[in-house]
Amino acid sequence: MNITFIRSTLCATAFAVAASGCADMNATQRGTATGAGVGAGLGALLGATTGGGGGGRTSRGALLGAAAGAVVGNVWSKRMEQQRQAMEQATRGTGVEVSQTADNRLKLQIPSDISFDTGRADIKSNFRPILNRFATTLNDNPAAFVTIIGHTDSTGGDAINQPLSLDRAASARSYLAQRGVASNRITVEGRAAREPIASNDDPAGRARNRRVEIYVSEPQQQG
Repeated sequence: MNITFIRSTLCATAFAVAASGCADMNATQRGTATGAGVGAGLGALLGATTGGGGGGRTSRGALLGAAAGAVVGNVWSKRMEQQRQAMEQATRGTGVEVSQTADNRLKLQIPSDISFDTGRADIKSNFRPILNRFATTLNDNPAAFVTIIGHTDSTGGDAINQPLSLDRAASARSYLAQRGVASNRITVEGRAAREPIASNDDPAGRARNRRVEIYVSEPQQQG
């Protein structure tokens, strides 16, 4: 690893952090700038490790990476804001948390008392109206993609919890697909008990850890 590589990577990383934190940027600009900075870092890595052609090669790699990064960034568009408002209204009083993430994704955090009974992956009746409204917002925004992540508490061990967490995410995807959302727009993951948000030492903490997280992203389109 040479000094050119180190300098290029550090500069790209600093650019990404600085760009994403600029106070005078709107949400769309921050998402695009962050993606471009990360892309530049990847380009620097590529340039430094694929041929030893000196600083010129590294610089070209960083520029190409920045262009690719602009595609990687997410847009917080008018449609994304409309989705956020619609889901806040649909989930008011249910305990579902609706937020915008730092990388311009819409996040729905759905607790276990809304989504699934203990040890089961079939969708509860009070989760269905939320998913119905969510499907409508997705059909209104065909540029958006979805990631659904299932989580469990630590009871039962990974051999049980891993397939259970994945089955819960898959159940939500199937429900959305039945309401017109193309399944190839939805990625599912199961993370069992590996990412707790509370202690598993008491019932209240375990209940918080049994949850489903849904992320919606609208990728930046390069002009």
